[in-house]
Amino acid sequence: MRNYLIAFVVLFGIYTSHAQLISKEEIKAVQQIINSNKIPVLNIGMFHMGYTNDATSTEYDESSKKSKAEIKEVNQLIAKFKPTIILVEDVPEDQKILEREYAKYIKDQQSKSIYDNNEIKLMAFEIGRLANTKRIYGIDHKLSYNYMLGDVIKKVQPEKYFTAAKTLQKISSFIDVDVKKIGLKKMLAIMNTNESYNALINWNADNLMYINSKDGFEGADEAAKFYQRNIRMFANINKIKMTSKDRVLIISGGTHASFFNKFMSRSYVYDIVPISKYIH
Repeated sequence: MRNYLIAFVVLFGIYTSHAQLISKEEIKAVQQIINSNKIPVLNIGMFHMGYTNDATSTEYDESSKKSKAEIKEVNQLIAKFKPTIILVEDVPEDQKILEREYAKYIKDQQSKSIYDNNEIKLMAFEIGRLANTKRIYGIDHKLSYNYMLGDVIKKVQPEKYFTAAKTLQKISSFIDVDVKKIGLKKMLAIMNTNESYNALINWNADNLMYINSKDGFEGADEAAKFYQRNIRMFANINKIKMTSKDRVLIISGGTHASFFNKFMSRSYVYDIVPISKYIH
C-alpha cells in the first residue's frame, strides 16, 4: 500500500490535497529517487546565425563589432557550465565533418570553415574551446512538412485556429523581439522561457491541429510530421553515450529547444539546468 501511495504521488503530483496520507519523508524519498543520477543539460534555443534555409530567420550581423562583443560575452558565460558534450543542429551523417571542423577550429580560430558565420562555429566551437570540451555531435534530423495550409484555412474557416492565432499575435509582441535592439544576451533569456517555448510549439505545430476539413486531418497530419522530426532529434540525443558525470550543452533552433525542454523536463534521465543560471 505504501508503494502504491508513493507511485500515486509520482504520477499525479498530489502533494497538498493528500498530505495527510503521504508523509513529507515519503515525498522526499521519491524526489531523491527521481533526481538521482540524472544527466545535467543546458538546453539553449536560439535563432540561426548566418545563412539558413529555415522558414523563419533573424536578421543579425555577426560580423559587426557590437555583435562580436555580444557573442564573446555570451560564450564566456555559457562556458562556465563546463560542458563535456556539445550537441548542435547538424545531421549525424556529417559527424566526421563536424569533428574535423571542430578540431581545426581548436588549433586555429581564424581558419575557414563550412560553419563560418553560423552559430555552430561562432558559439558551439568557441564555447567548446573555452571549456575544453572534447565531444561534439550533430543531432538534427531532416523531415519536411507543410505549415502553409492557406487553401484549407480558406475552405473550412477554423474558428479555434483564428482564436489561437490572435492570442499568439499578442504574445509575439513580447517574445518576438529585435535582437539588434535588445542584444543577444537578453534575446536568449527571452527565447528560453516556458512562455516562449509554448508559443514556438504552437506557432510551428499545435496550431495546425485546428486546421482540418470535415473528413480529413490535413493540419493534424502536418503537425505530426513536425512532432516526428523533433522526436527523432531527441532520439538522436538518446543514442549518444553519456553518464551523470557528463554535462551536456545543446545549441539548436528555438522550436527544437522547446520540444527538448518538454521531453527532458519529465525525463528520469535528464536534468534541465535553467539558462538563467548563466544568462542573467
